[in-house]
Amino acid sequence: MFTGIIEEVGEVSRIKPEGGNMHFSIKAAMTPELKIDQSVAHNGVCLTVVSINDNEYTVTAVAETLEKTNLKDLAEGSPVNLERGMKLGDRLDGHIVQGHVDQTAVCKKVQEKDGSWEFTFEYDPTLQNITIEKGSITVNGVSLTVVNSKKNEFSVAIIPYTYEYTTFKYFKEGDVINLEFDVIGKYVKRIQELK
Repeated sequence: MFTGIIEEVGEVSRIKPEGGNMHFSIKAAMTPELKIDQSVAHNGVCLTVVSINDNEYTVTAVAETLEKTNLKDLAEGSPVNLERGMKLGDRLDGHIVQGHVDQTAVCKKVQEKDGSWEFTFEYDPTLQNITIEKGSITVNGVSLTVVNSKKNEFSVAIIPYTYEYTTFKYFKEGDVINLEFDVIGKYVKRIQELK
């Protein structure tokens, strides 16, 4: 479980394919505090640390993960949002994030708004995911509040701190990002379907 509060932006240092899998080595300041078998969210995707070497660690993404997320688009030097699993008893500063990406979306618009930014994303509505106005959404692992919720599109407002300390500063129109829809909203929708 995660909260969607990004700890740092790491950098992909190496990518090694193996069969249908992809091994990603990540340079990050948090590396000395990690241990093998620990879960770390990478752009919102929960992956297990499989090795540690000095200031970098390695995780493996299987074919299904690569197919359903934007990890397949990473290259050496790519920035990646990182968050370690939450500790029991810590504050939940974002919202409940599972680290299981539901689908990807495309950045349709980036608009500067006098000191903040508004990003608009479009996603495939046939997968039955929904956003809720003022509800939570996870974009590349970042916990955010939905504004302008529509059937296949939504926007988020980004404050300067989030812009500076996540990969939002690199987003441009046409970029593919990972989405995890609010788990509470998913359960409410499912209960409504069962009635």
